[in-house]
Amino acid sequence: MINLIKDLLRSIYFLCSIQFLRMALLWTFSVAFSHYQLFKDSLFSHKIVSYPRSSPSTFPNKPICVITGATSGLGLSTACKLSKEGYVVVIVGRSEQLLSETIKKIKGWNEDAHLKAFQADISSAESIIKFGTSLRQWLLDSDLHCSVQILINNAGILATSPRVTTEGYDKMIATNYIGPFVMTKLLLPLLESSPVSSKIVNVTSFTHRAVTNMQVDEGTVSGKRFLKSKQYPYAQIYEYSKCELHILNELM
Repeated sequence: MINLIKDLLRSIYFLCSIQFLRMALLWTFSVAFSHYQLFKDSLFSHKIVSYPRSSPSTFPNKPICVITGATSGLGLSTACKLSKEGYVVVIVGRSEQLLSETIKKIKGWNEDAHLKAFQADISSAESIIKFGTSLRQWLLDSDLHCSVQILINNAGILATSPRVTTEGYDKMIATNYIGPFVMTKLLLPLLESSPVSSKIVNVTSFTHRAVTNMQVDEGTVSGKRFLKSKQYPYAQIYEYSKCELHILNELM
């Protein structure tokens, strides 16, 4: 009974917190504005944009796609769709068990899918570097062309309590921004060596619209400034991480 009361009080405190109210109000406005822009563009723009699709090819000439955070949600759905488009899909995740389950799921939807799973923690630069080494070795051992056609930085988290990575960064910013930056830089030579035009897709969020005063300094970019706060401003950190990723998108 006491534990139930404690859980109830924690829930009430969470719902009444400034960070939750920020999410409820600012994020709702941000997503509404994003939908308005999409509606306006579709209503008044008559320009049709078409993107080249991969042409079906046989192994070992199949194009290669790397997707982080591919064990659920958008990452899983994208991995399945691209496997049907003829890609060799490299799925990256933290849990070996979830990676194994994901392989089975995609194979259940598409038995002809060509898949490879790698365990890596996107919040850790060391883990990403190890992944890069393993990926290159796998490409050589598989007789595949040593290149990547698509990199999809999809992995992301929303944490309501402070966590610090082994490198000393805030874990949310490390996963949502620093990790994708390191992954992109690491795989850039493989993307540049692609025989066809390669693509980098960074999955961002409408919440970047809630950032009104972006401070570009070491403490903010790394998240260390937020770790010093008396109360962990998780909603603001998430917005900052997605805003930084959005800026990275604009620069590419």
